[in-house]
Amino acid sequence: MELHARHRHAREPVTLMTATQAGVVALTIPQDAVFIGGQWEKVPGESIAVVNPANGAVMGRVPNADAATGARAMAAARTALDDWSARPPAERADFLDALADALEAHGEQLARLASSEIGMPLAESRAVQASLPAKVLRSTAEIARTFAFESRDASGSTITREAVGVVLGITPWNFPVHQIIAKLAPALAAGCTLVLKPAELTPLNAVFIARLCEEVSLPPGVVNLVTGTGAETGEALVRGGGYDLVSFTGSLKIGRHIGAVAGEQVVRATLELGGKSPAVVLDDADLEAAVRTTVKNCFTNAGQKCNAPTRLLVPEARRAEAVAIATEAANAYVLGDPLEDGTTMGPLASPVQRDKVLGFLEAARAEGATVNGGDLVDPNGLFVRPAIVTDVAEDATVVREEVFGPVLVVLGHSGEDDAVRLANDSEYGLSAEVWSGDEARAARLARRIKAGQVRVNGVRTPPLPISPFGGYKRSGLGREMGPFALEEFLEVKAILGDPVPS
Repeated sequence: MELHARHRHAREPVTLMTATQAGVVALTIPQDAVFIGGQWEKVPGESIAVVNPANGAVMGRVPNADAATGARAMAAARTALDDWSARPPAERADFLDALADALEAHGEQLARLASSEIGMPLAESRAVQASLPAKVLRSTAEIARTFAFESRDASGSTITREAVGVVLGITPWNFPVHQIIAKLAPALAAGCTLVLKPAELTPLNAVFIARLCEEVSLPPGVVNLVTGTGAETGEALVRGGGYDLVSFTGSLKIGRHIGAVAGEQVVRATLELGGKSPAVVLDDADLEAAVRTTVKNCFTNAGQKCNAPTRLLVPEARRAEAVAIATEAANAYVLGDPLEDGTTMGPLASPVQRDKVLGFLEAARAEGATVNGGDLVDPNGLFVRPAIVTDVAEDATVVREEVFGPVLVVLGHSGEDDAVRLANDSEYGLSAEVWSGDEARAARLARRIKAGQVRVNGVRTPPLPISPFGGYKRSGLGREMGPFALEEFLEVKAILGDPVPS
């Protein structure tokens, strides 16, 4: 594969007007501006270049906003809160449906933008950066229309659930659109207002979402966007206060820090952090199907996925067979331009991420592991071939720590109890997968694994995306999706002796 780096400095608005749906005018994405109180504001000073990881081209620029800008966004959200939270839930739900309509209308443009920012193959972006977020908006709207915001308990007291207030949402770069909507939809449905701070690697999709909010005439200040680095803008927002809840998705290290700062302020924090998810294959499972599906699930978005099944646990007697199947499947990936139809794996998101992944593989080899693949395709690029790692100790770094790249570790187990021990031998507990030819056995196994979500025999996200997502242990606090997500953005009040039944 030949890679060609192209560099350009784009100060003009980004449009990406090709391949939009028929009759739909492409959205223009503002440059060097934040979205506060329903207005786009130019921010003076340093800006951040947004780089396409597949070719090195500068796609656009966003502000590296300062503390004062963040404070204005918080103030706008606070001003909008009373009106927004007082609106009937059905009215708030109508705005979510309108936003879903707009997202679907511009879905192809958004998918192409996301693929260009992240390096995710276009087919994947269409599914998880456009289609899935629209489904989340619609399902959340429907939940809001029927949710028991007020009820009566057995004592005769009225129990009300009210918006927690202003939400600070800090989102990651790997599935940016989905993660934005996973916070925005339940927060708005609950009656909260939002200040959004996206990752500096992939902020243009957040600008796109803000433009959609503008297009559907969402009331000013309900959603505000502030861009910048995590170390500067993000830190200023977290330290500056003015919010009633912070919702963060990202690394364990940063999540610990945000949780600590929120704790100092006695402010609630929901944290969706890392994972080292196991895929447990029992001796009665279809090994070929289990291994190939695990490889596919592990290498989605070049393995840059918090719930990727990165530890494949198979019967020891069949480990060599499993490694051979996994290696064949990994070797079939086509690395290239994520916008090309034939591409099945794009680049890693940044030079930092590339070096981190290669460092894990180098350490694994130094510890005696067998590594199939994992080579850098272009010395100056970000394309790393997927790697299958085996012959490795249970306490090896590549087994214990989150790599966040196209790396699958294959370990052998001596039976069901040993498989459960290995699956649970992690500081993380975000997700897991189990495989068995016996449905009852698979169900029993799923209940023994300490993870927030367990997928049985290859089941993925249901068509109705309402099942709770979140982790045990150091994978975080709180849940996303469905009614559980809505609960995260609500306060509970008991009105004792209330003479008026709800």
